[in-house]
Amino acid sequence: MLAVIKANAYGHGLLTVAQALEAADGFAVARIEEALALREAGSRARIVLLEGFRDAGELAAAARHGFEPFVHQDWQIALLEAFRSPQILRVWLKIDTGMHRLGFAPGEAASAAARLAACHAVARPAGLATHLADAENEGGEGTRAQLAAFAAATAGMPGERSIANSAGLIAWPEARGDWVRPGIMLYGISPFPDRTGNSLGLLPAMSFETRVIALKDVAPGERVGYGGTWTASRASRIAVAAVGYGDGYPRAAANGTPVSVAGAAAAVAGRPSMDMLTIDVTELPRAAVGDRVELWGREVPVERVAAGCGTIAYELTCRVGRRVAFSTRGA
Repeated sequence: MLAVIKANAYGHGLLTVAQALEAADGFAVARIEEALALREAGSRARIVLLEGFRDAGELAAAARHGFEPFVHQDWQIALLEAFRSPQILRVWLKIDTGMHRLGFAPGEAASAAARLAACHAVARPAGLATHLADAENEGGEGTRAQLAAFAAATAGMPGERSIANSAGLIAWPEARGDWVRPGIMLYGISPFPDRTGNSLGLLPAMSFETRVIALKDVAPGERVGYGGTWTASRASRIAVAAVGYGDGYPRAAANGTPVSVAGAAAAVAGRPSMDMLTIDVTELPRAAVGDRVELWGREVPVERVAAGCGTIAYELTCRVGRRVAFSTRGA
């Protein structure tokens, strides 16, 4: 298993997560800067670079530190062909079976593999990898076509296979190959748009919390927040929480997006601002200044918040801001 901990471990903290997942068979990150941070922190794990190397300098650094780059462009193979080093790199040949982002076309895979096999600095055989574009669509024809294209492109080739992301690992057993690359599911979050992590037996690793700093009584017909996007239909009570888009809570959160106040269900009322969030607590008569507010976590699934923002949970966890105090605690 390659534990995917790119983008600051999906917002959860690169080094913290690497320590928590040290039993994984290896880590996958997007860029060499992330891999170097792991090495500088003392990690000796296998580290795969999903975007590969961007120039000769990064190639040399990858060899020096034992990183395993994905190779997805002709010019990368050309750099490897010219590379002379006492270190031998493990590399992964990336094949584009339908994502149309990075990778060699299936018809180019054999020649690319042959060129890699002839490189003095490359360990033989190279790994073989692709990325699924639509695995969250269970039973979808797109994934079925990608799996068939990968099988045809790599038929008879030596090398370990890596295909499955989180959705592939859960929904497509035939995509598991030799190495799987779970990402979002490691953090207790569902890769499927219509399911929460809890429904898959997962527990969220992140809890995003703040406190109530004020309470306001609002008369029927009065509007709340910038643009007055929420209007009180009755005598209402509004809690003001110390969080906003300056902290990574999305401005796009619609009225009714769920939150939890002192463990009880509540909802966003009015447009989130930079530093504050207004919440309808009319049904929570005991709500008080200082109450804990969970934006997402075990009480409020981040997938439900993402739905209220018109986005996906991945974006929300990655966007938590720098001024948010970060702490770790036992499960």
